[in-house]
Amino acid sequence: MKNIYRYLVAVLLFGMISIPFDGAQAGNKDRSGQAGAPELLINPWARSAGWGNVGVANIRGLEAQWLNVAGLAHTRKTEILFNNTQWLKGSDISINSFGFAQRIGESSVLGVSVMSMGFGEIPVTTYGSPDGTGATFKPNYMNINVAYAKAFSSSIFGGFNMKIISQSISDLSATGFAIDAGIQYVTGEEENIKFGITLKNIGPTMSYSGDGLSLRAYLDKKSDLQNTLEQRAEDFELPASLSIGFGYDFLFSDRQRFTLAGTFQSNSFTQDIFIAGGEYSFKDYFMVRAGYAYEAHSTDEITNSERLVAPTGLNLGATIEIPINKETGSSFGIDYSYSDTDSFEGTHRIGVKLNF
Repeated sequence: MKNIYRYLVAVLLFGMISIPFDGAQAGNKDRSGQAGAPELLINPWARSAGWGNVGVANIRGLEAQWLNVAGLAHTRKTEILFNNTQWLKGSDISINSFGFAQRIGESSVLGVSVMSMGFGEIPVTTYGSPDGTGATFKPNYMNINVAYAKAFSSSIFGGFNMKIISQSISDLSATGFAIDAGIQYVTGEEENIKFGITLKNIGPTMSYSGDGLSLRAYLDKKSDLQNTLEQRAEDFELPASLSIGFGYDFLFSDRQRFTLAGTFQSNSFTQDIFIAGGEYSFKDYFMVRAGYAYEAHSTDEITNSERLVAPTGLNLGATIEIPINKETGSSFGIDYSYSDTDSFEGTHRIGVKLNF
């Protein structure tokens, strides 16, 4: 009965991921820019971003909460992460993220993370003061994630991630809700062949509300009475995506490993993305990785001046993992990644990881 339960849940996860979702016409350039909450597409974690988000099948630990929540089930015991991202360096956009994962049973893991995206101070401009009134405002994006993942067998792992999406300025805000689901399958004599699939950002539409949509105005020139007029904000959809990935570990010895990975990402509101990458590890103490993400185009190849996105596709990363206690397996890690961009100074991520 226990095995039947496991496989039923696994089949359920496959079924949910296979269900077509509204507007899932992947790679449709005519829908580009129509989705909101673009921060959901930004990976705030340095380690997985270092090879271009290619590790859908390989991701392990708390970072899996963003890439493929099924990988959260591989958390050994307790994991704490903190990352800072300088997004499109030179634009003064920074992202701070913090997360905590805890094994709560023999095969279950619970993870919580928060991502906060700040844009600095922006001058307030009006019709009468187009150069600024002297006042400023601070936009803020925040995503709160709560995830549960489980190992259904030694080969099948699955999980769900629930997220609260918040966007706000001083007089306007929007709040939404979305769900991610993912599975991973591990096989091979040395468990070195991996497959993964994840469906992300599935949820109802969002809309803005607040005093920023209100305006006090006279109904006519002869009247001395003012009325409050409120505009209706249009609803917007979330940037849903479906990713399918594979990974293969070349195990040269107990000390050295090279992982080759590939991922196809189908997006509802942007072009499809093909990702390839590799990671070299020495005893899991030192790791270097690289990846390239190619954005497919339905027309002829575009020039740099006609690019639809700032990232050029090249990603590089490195990790130093320092063991604290070999008997308990606890360690302290430092991660760094660089993503090349056009017209900016790249995106830089740095993070620290505690594994107990």
